Amino acid sequence: MLKRIIAITFIYACTVVGFFILAGTVFVRTENQDQKLKRSVGQLWGSRHIQQAPLPYYRTEIKDRNNTTIQKTPIPLRSSDITVDIKLEHRKKGLLWYPTYTVCYNGKYQVEKTNRENEKIYVDYRFPAEQAIYDDFKLMIQGREIQNISSSSGVVTNFIDLLDGNNGEVEVSYKSQGMENWQYFFGSDISQIKNFNLVVYTDFVDIDFLDGSISPTQKELTQDGWKLTWKYSNLLTGSNIGLAMPQKLNPGPWISRVTLAAPVSLFLFFFVLFIVTSVKKIKIHPMNYFFIGAAFFSFHLLLSYLADHISIHLAFWICSVVSVFLVVSYMRLVVGTRFAFIETAIWQLIYLVIFSYTFFFEGYTGLAITILSICTLFVAMQFTGRVNWDTMFAKDEQQKTA
Repeated sequence: MLKRIIAITFIYACTVVGFFILAGTVFVRTENQDQKLKRSVGQLWGSRHIQQAPLPYYRTEIKDRNNTTIQKTPIPLRSSDITVDIKLEHRKKGLLWYPTYTVCYNGKYQVEKTNRENEKIYVDYRFPAEQAIYDDFKLMIQGREIQNISSSSGVVTNFIDLLDGNNGEVEVSYKSQGMENWQYFFGSDISQIKNFNLVVYTDFVDIDFLDGSISPTQKELTQDGWKLTWKYSNLLTGSNIGLAMPQKLNPGPWISRVTLAAPVSLFLFFFVLFIVTSVKKIKIHPMNYFFIGAAFFSFHLLLSYLADHISIHLAFWICSVVSVFLVVSYMRLVVGTRFAFIETAIWQLIYLVIFSYTFFFEGYTGLAITILSICTLFVAMQFTGRVNWDTMFAKDEQQKTA
């Protein structure tokens, strides 16, 4: 009996090493894909958007003997009225999903002219992302659309001289595409924002906000998603507004977690199988445990590569069927049809399929594994409570001697 336990333990340890190697391989594949594919998706679809307000300023030329320098004196905006419509569309590359989105932006800004009548007011506008396209882009000054727009380093500079009058209106609108999150940037230091109104419409319900960002002053659930409003009359803040796109389940990290937890699953299965067969005096050789461990490993190995090509849920059920078929069809030859199709099949459904499926419920996996382990311990204790282990081990040794 002792030699048998040592042999089973050795087989289990070798299988655990295989699980760790596979989990590491999936992790490396995922990380390498993420670095490469994120750039690829960003180039095709667009990167994260960090939207800034137009920057109005007085432009003053300071001349000396050698050169002329330009001094910019910023002017605060009198008001900001912004509408943003974000539509989510996830895209899958390899083992990863990327939360991409389309955004329709319209911002109207009022610039208040002061008493510096002899100086002209200019406005700089910075595009929210360098790797992005801007369809139907319009830049309006006092109701007049600016033509022949050119930029330098993502900034449209010195493009307009505001017309005479007390207030100047600047309007920016476009349609674009981005990825991961959308931000409205007030500045890196504490800024004063007057008469600010931002309304964001989403077509998704699972909203989240970036760490350190400002929560909306009003949230309203719509038919498609949310209407989020940030409204302030005179705001002083060093924070910004940031909306994170909801993440879809990424197959790569998910498979790594399932594979790393597989030794627990296999241990529970081996434990139940060993206890039941020992009490019922069903002879299972350590080599049988080796093939069962290999069938368990096939589930995770097939899943790690099949998830590249089909949905993770479909891949999960295909791999479950394959692994259960391998074990049951093999145990039918080892211990007979009834034991294979009833006890073995049920245990594998519990300790492989249901155990692994709990990882789809983020935040509940640890609790599910704990409950399963406790239930397994309870059943084993009840099943073996009247077993005289000294007698069982002694009989096993006597049979070997005979």
